Amino acid sequence: MKLSRPLASNCIAHSLALLTTMAVASIAQAAPPSSLGKAEGKLNIIAWPGYIERGETDKQYDWVSDFEKDTGCKVSVKTAATSDEMVSLMNQGGYDLVTASGDASLRLIYGKKVQEINTALIPSWKNLDPRLMNGAWHTVDGKHYGTPYQWGANFLAYNTKIFGNKVPDSWNVVFEEQKLPDGKSNKGRVQAYDGAIYIADAALYLMKKNPALGIKDPYELNEKQYAEVLKLLRSQKQLTHRYWHDVTVQMNDFKNEGVAASSAWGYQINALQGEKFPVTGVIPKEGATGWADTTMLHADAKNLTCAYKWMEHSLNLKLQSSLAEWFGANPVVPKACAEKAPGGSDFCKSNGFERFTQIAFWKTPQAKCATQSQCVPYSRWTRDYIAIMGGR
Repeated sequence: MKLSRPLASNCIAHSLALLTTMAVASIAQAAPPSSLGKAEGKLNIIAWPGYIERGETDKQYDWVSDFEKDTGCKVSVKTAATSDEMVSLMNQGGYDLVTASGDASLRLIYGKKVQEINTALIPSWKNLDPRLMNGAWHTVDGKHYGTPYQWGANFLAYNTKIFGNKVPDSWNVVFEEQKLPDGKSNKGRVQAYDGAIYIADAALYLMKKNPALGIKDPYELNEKQYAEVLKLLRSQKQLTHRYWHDVTVQMNDFKNEGVAASSAWGYQINALQGEKFPVTGVIPKEGATGWADTTMLHADAKNLTCAYKWMEHSLNLKLQSSLAEWFGANPVVPKACAEKAPGGSDFCKSNGFERFTQIAFWKTPQAKCATQSQCVPYSRWTRDYIAIMGGR
């Protein structure tokens, strides 16, 4: 699978500028549709890799063909490797839907790039997991701006041949220089995520390692806390083999570059295991960051009926179970846990369905926050993380 490269940092300037006004911005828009017309015959979706499968990678995993046959809506997909890329593509326009993570969804809502949806036009809405139905990342002032799609953890992936019988139980293996079970240093053998939201992973680790810092929410950091988190990330820079964003490149790095451990999605772990490579993933004692993704409707969507038909289709048990097993994620419809997936795995157990409370879900950091009088906003996160990746 070939993935798009992230856009250059100047391409996301518009979305970052929105963050300075999010707290006071008005998001008043036209009311959502009360009924749907004739299907337009096409649908354009921005999605994470592996999210919209039509059986081209593995014929068992296909949740697009039946949809196209039943609705007449031909699906076109643009894959994006980061949330910032998704925001940039939505700003450019020409798409109907996007599978946005929590670190992008509020930017899209306050930037008026997505529209409120009418949940009455999505009959399966009532089957959603109550923990996600009113998620703060897609619900503003009681209005829903998308349909939950999947959720999961950013696992600590590790090479089981390198670690042997010693299962890593802490994120310290990627943040602190140390000797690994194979007797070699972790320096140059770990990876970090190529995205400013990864700052929250370091903050989550410091929440447990240094409770005196008083971090209550890894996405809400005051200046002192933020400085300590950046200090940790700068020291981690000396350990990193690469900052990953392309899942194919990361999988190749595990196979060919000697990578021992990294944050990763279940998708890479599943794919590597499918190739019989010795890798697995855990949620360490500190917990993990994670993502709850939402299918959001562009404010200027040209194919409204097809978009609503997809949002309804996205909640069926076959799609939810197949996607959860394929991607290493969890379904947003709990009943899907009992639905047999093509591979026959117990995907809800292996992907942490019952560990929901241990996951700090991605959200856009804002200056106005709940746990502090003032927090460092995402615009700073982005600027500073780019500098850290560049060795500054």
